[in-house]
Amino acid sequence: MKDNKTKIYYWCPFINNVATVKAVYNSVTSINKFSDGKFESIILDAFGEWENNKYFEFEKISIHKLNNSSFIKKIPSLGFFFSRLKYLFIFFSTFFPLKKFLKKIKPKFLIIHLMTSLPLFLNLIYSFDTKIILRISGKPKLNIVRHIFWKIALKKIFKITFPTKETLKYFKNLNLVEDEKLFLLYDPIISTKEINIYKKKEKINDLKFKNYYLSIGRLTRQKNFSFLINCFNELIKRNNKVNLVIIGEGEELKTLKNLINKYKIENNILLLGYRSNVFKYLNHCEGFILSSLWEDPGFVLIEAMYCNTLVLSSDCQSGPKEILEKNRGFLFKNNSKHDFIKQFETLKKLNNEEKYEIKYNAKKFTKEFSLLNHYKNMLILVS
Repeated sequence: MKDNKTKIYYWCPFINNVATVKAVYNSVTSINKFSDGKFESIILDAFGEWENNKYFEFEKISIHKLNNSSFIKKIPSLGFFFSRLKYLFIFFSTFFPLKKFLKKIKPKFLIIHLMTSLPLFLNLIYSFDTKIILRISGKPKLNIVRHIFWKIALKKIFKITFPTKETLKYFKNLNLVEDEKLFLLYDPIISTKEINIYKKKEKINDLKFKNYYLSIGRLTRQKNFSFLINCFNELIKRNNKVNLVIIGEGEELKTLKNLINKYKIENNILLLGYRSNVFKYLNHCEGFILSSLWEDPGFVLIEAMYCNTLVLSSDCQSGPKEILEKNRGFLFKNNSKHDFIKQFETLKKLNNEEKYEIKYNAKKFTKEFSLLNHYKNMLILVS
């Protein structure tokens, strides 16, 4: 029997579990769930990175293997040198398998995320029947080489999507491609099925205090946790009942531990490490704090809003400002301790009526990031 479904494949090789991975999984899920069999979404597995993915416990996703390289898997992912080395091996090991796939399978659409240079390069030098959709997941940093490459390669691209209005506006001003190819597409962040399962799954039994503020993310420079710890050091001096929990792992773990020990605030600040279920912590915290130097737009920020959690965020590039406007949360000036403390104290002094209004506005806005809303916009994109 002939399969009349329109095939949409996703290219997203990853070496660390970044937010884009979840966005791809949710995008695939939304199309397969709501299209009534009109479309079928499939993930390309470049070197075995999608095997046993933690999200697969919620929905069954089809995978098309290009490679299964145990050698690439063994290369460390942390650090500039090893991460670049790993990406280099992925590029050359999947060059011909990806080319063969596009020539033989000829899918209608290929949506590319992360390590987009390979499919862009192949699409530039060869002729395929597949329409390539490039997903920009953050404000692009263009050196001279990349600027020239994109100026040429993007001429053959079908569409380019952006997760925030700010990033879309920035890209328009680069004049790399005609505006008709540019498309605002909010990430599919809110999966009610996943969140409800996680909420019921476990109880909190690894915290030494009941009242706490929460921050979540990889322990990297981008997340700016050193700044956050410095701010809380000042807050704890004023009130030793103020507590902070940071969930995440990464290369700055030792630095952050040393900073906490230096200030002697280990009784108030807990580095909890990686947790697969963050929703139980979001449900019980007094507020969620995003201290990042840049985001686009910040997945956990939106998940916190959906969980009726008050949010305090830096006004960093390139998403939190437009997410939290219209009384949906609080913003502080990026990297400003003075403004952080000012906004934190304002949040703490809210009465119940004020809290309710902010939480209501925030949760209502998260519908923009639902799987159903994403599917409706994808339908416009591929029509």
